[in-house]
Amino acid sequence: MQSPSRRTFLATGALAAAGLLAACTSSGAKSAAGGGAGRKAEKADPDLPLRTRAVAATDALIAQYAAALGTGTGAQGSPLTALRAELETQRAALAAGLPKNAAAPSGTAPAGTGPSGGSSPSAAANAPGAPVGSAQLAAAEWSTAQARLTDLTAASPELARLLASVSAAGALHAVALGDQAPQAAQNNPAPATASPTTSSGASSSNSSSAPAGTPASASAPTTGGTPAGALPAGAVTALQAALAGEHTAVYAFGVIGARIPTGPERDDARSCYAVHQARRDAWQRMLADAGATPVAAAPGYELPFAVPDANAAGRLAATVETRLTAVYADLVAAGSGALRLAGAVALRGCTLQAAHWGGAPGALPGLPAPSAPSATASP
Repeated sequence: MQSPSRRTFLATGALAAAGLLAACTSSGAKSAAGGGAGRKAEKADPDLPLRTRAVAATDALIAQYAAALGTGTGAQGSPLTALRAELETQRAALAAGLPKNAAAPSGTAPAGTGPSGGSSPSAAANAPGAPVGSAQLAAAEWSTAQARLTDLTAASPELARLLASVSAAGALHAVALGDQAPQAAQNNPAPATASPTTSSGASSSNSSSAPAGTPASASAPTTGGTPAGALPAGAVTALQAALAGEHTAVYAFGVIGARIPTGPERDDARSCYAVHQARRDAWQRMLADAGATPVAAAPGYELPFAVPDANAAGRLAATVETRLTAVYADLVAAGSGALRLAGAVALRGCTLQAAHWGGAPGALPGLPAPSAPSATASP
């Protein structure tokens, strides 16, 4: 663990004219017809089926929560009510790009309908008279969260950002309901296949490790079959921001670990430290492969507040992880292919860790909180 130091960052004849007018009228009609077809083509939204599928999946989850609350599962408290409220927020965001008549009101989706229109693993929980328990809800949340990522590649940048955020929240819901599978997916990634880099600024420690929970392919991402070296400028910029964020996180968790006494919490801090080191090293390799010079770590960073003890250290951990969710949401929007998936997995990991350290990622981790409807004066 390192010790902290500080640093702030448009005349012609009548007949000719008449002939020209006739020609213009004829061609204008054709152009208008063609333009109409063009406008129709322009109005075709490639995100429409993806949003429709995502809304249907959310409705299926909401229906299961309604069944659980109706059978008394959430009668003794508000956890399920709060989680369902977050689903309603997600649904509103996902349905925002749909025609008003394209999305049925929440709760009307056929019971057991999964993200792809098939039966979800917990469809039996929606059968008439069948009670829905927390374990079933957790399994449904995690299954849906994973399925949402399958649409990332085809989605527009902004929809991809939203899907990744909703997926991360779903994983957090599953954990809150007692399912540890999301955390296990972060802690046990597939082995990395990329070789260590010797580029300037790359750390030699953990240099062959992929970010926790990231598929091996994300260690050497491709963009629609193109090598990492062809990454567009926007993706490089977002990746540099992610690297800078990880530099900060590594520094911060060095401080955090030093302020927490020996025990399980300190072990958690050390695990987070290692995860951020691994992500840092992976991003450095990707940038070097893309022909960019990875942003270097600063000698020290100014912390957002003093960290004199374990309680402050926990708050700092939650703050660092929460801030990184926004960084990785941006990476998802800027990237494509395996890089987009890697950003989504990192977003999920930071969301889980932010909650672990006492943070509140909310219904849409990494995205600005939905603005409250403005009040209107009564007539």
